[in-house]
Amino acid sequence: MQVKIKQIIVSPGRQLLMTDITWPMYEQLLEEYAEKPSVRINYSQGVLEVMVPLPEHEDDKIIISNLVEVLLEELDIEFRNLASTTFKNEKMQQGLEADSCFYIENEAAIRGKKRIDLTIDPPPDLAIEIDITARTRFNNYEALGVGELWRFDGTKLEINVLQGGQYVQMRESPHFPGLPLGEVIPQYLEQSKVEGRNKAIKAFRAWVRGRIEAS
Repeated sequence: MQVKIKQIIVSPGRQLLMTDITWPMYEQLLEEYAEKPSVRINYSQGVLEVMVPLPEHEDDKIIISNLVEVLLEELDIEFRNLASTTFKNEKMQQGLEADSCFYIENEAAIRGKKRIDLTIDPPPDLAIEIDITARTRFNNYEALGVGELWRFDGTKLEINVLQGGQYVQMRESPHFPGLPLGEVIPQYLEQSKVEGRNKAIKAFRAWVRGRIEAS
């Protein structure tokens, strides 16, 4: 299926960049495509990015999010998964829709809220981007202060941590210290494509429990 945006067609798996887009134009597009979750829209100081994900992209997003949920459940950490919620700040001229995002240490601050306002609420603690056909740019996430960004390119999981206003690639996630997630999560993601989602999730849960018991 193809999606039209202002007479421009965006094919699934493709990325469209538009410049000189005003904030009102961005908000108008958000409103127009609010009922079309297949369309992902990001904005950064006049630059608009539009993407229609492939099924492969969505599958990876869901499984990696499931694995993060398993980690948080087994570590008994409260969290809130806000998936592809739109986060925007007009003053910063920034807006983004992550593939998936989690509130972890700031979960209590937004617990039960139906609307997140970044002028008063904290940004997500962890965001996940699936970069199968396009490379995620950091500026939106850095500007909005998202503390940790995972980027999966179809093979490798890259863990980036915000330090001094810029992302630094790390071997481990500060949220899950001591766990080699950059290596393990791609392995269980691949297992899910061979043996099925449930078997992979159960196996990952057993692995996490084993690591917790051994620590």
